[in-house]
Amino acid sequence: MLFPFIVIGAFLVHNVASQQIWDIWQTTWDRAELFTSLEPKNPINFISPSVIGSADIDVDDTATFQSVWGFGGSLSELIHERVAHWSHQIEQAKNQNNYWELINYLFSPTDGANAAGLSYLRVPLGASDFSSHLYSFDDTNGDTSFSKFNINAAPAYVFSVIKDIQSPGWMKDSGTMNGGSLKSNLASPCLCTYLLKCLQGFQSNGVKVYAISIQNEPQNSNPTYPTAKLTPTMKGKLEGAPVGYEHNWDDAAARGDVFDGVAFHCYAGSVDQQDSFHTKFPTKCAGTIGSDWWSDIKLIGGAGAVTHNSHSVLMWNIALDGQGNPKLPGTSSCGGNGCRAIAQVNSDGTYSLNQEFYAMAQASKATIPRDNGGPWGKRIRVTVGGQLNWALRVGAYVTGRVKSTDWLRYSLVVLNWDDSIGGWSPTPVQTTIEFRGKQATYTFPVGVTTLWWYGEL
Repeated sequence: MLFPFIVIGAFLVHNVASQQIWDIWQTTWDRAELFTSLEPKNPINFISPSVIGSADIDVDDTATFQSVWGFGGSLSELIHERVAHWSHQIEQAKNQNNYWELINYLFSPTDGANAAGLSYLRVPLGASDFSSHLYSFDDTNGDTSFSKFNINAAPAYVFSVIKDIQSPGWMKDSGTMNGGSLKSNLASPCLCTYLLKCLQGFQSNGVKVYAISIQNEPQNSNPTYPTAKLTPTMKGKLEGAPVGYEHNWDDAAARGDVFDGVAFHCYAGSVDQQDSFHTKFPTKCAGTIGSDWWSDIKLIGGAGAVTHNSHSVLMWNIALDGQGNPKLPGTSSCGGNGCRAIAQVNSDGTYSLNQEFYAMAQASKATIPRDNGGPWGKRIRVTVGGQLNWALRVGAYVTGRVKSTDWLRYSLVVLNWDDSIGGWSPTPVQTTIEFRGKQATYTFPVGVTTLWWYGEL
């Protein structure tokens, strides 16, 4: 289940000039800059074109593609535990700012603020591999009328955390929440009824639901945590569910188009395999504890799934501790060293941010609304030429305005991964940027850079 983060608050106002780069946010491979604002003392001007740089970015705003609905992840039970812990510490005047510092840094949508503006979140309809125990909203065996349905069967924290979806154990051939397949005779209308009651229950608790996914990883049956196989035929019976297939890229071609959207996971295949689908819901990934920081930034940097038609990109968990907990007891999910979240929240009330945060923040900054209540960014055409065109991965976006007379904002998210020609050798790339017959010049360090300017109507 997914819902948009509420956008409340003022927005930053400053003088804007046409076709001048005013704002730059940057994360570099060596961590010298970590989602750092580098607003230049003097704007970088677009001038009459001259010789192109080692790379040449050509932005074409006459060709527009999908709107970007945001970036984010799933909030685990750890957040609820830490909120209680932080609340106690606030009473003791210890770490009293940590909770709101983290929340604001992750989610504040204010244009120009020192914050990522993450906005796309998930909540489970039942237990997942990151729950403390197994539950659904109706655990009464055979209750196909769902007369025993109880939205309050979930732990008290469920309406403040964001995750996945799971059907009751009695609706599966395994007879339990863990593993098995959905019984074909219960796909419709039973599962449809269950999902409807879940939506109504969330609404009754003040949660405005944006979309719902039928089943997380429908090709996965694992006896150690809540999973369920669901065939395409079964899914096709569930009319009206907007998000259908939610599994890996490598099976994308096998999915039909009977749903309003699909969600891809990044655990197998490659991102270009989703290009045959142009009605996108999120791509979801999870980091692994102990993996290389810069390699992970290169994998996620610029949120490449958006350049392949995704409307949004999510990581699995917003917050876990340093060991990837809490997890469902006995689960084999996230083997090895465990899964890493966007933020690490420690038992003493402190927190730190992982590479997933910086990669997502750089992409989010390019597409959040420019105005309070304004639209999100939309992807536009961009091509890269020049001798070092291979060194840059680029996404380009335009963000509309509330007032029709205000200039539009144009953004680039640029990943420079020129780091290893002839051995380890991080190399900045001197780049020209072409826009409406004008040209600007900027040298991109190895890392991810987000910049924007305003264009006349």
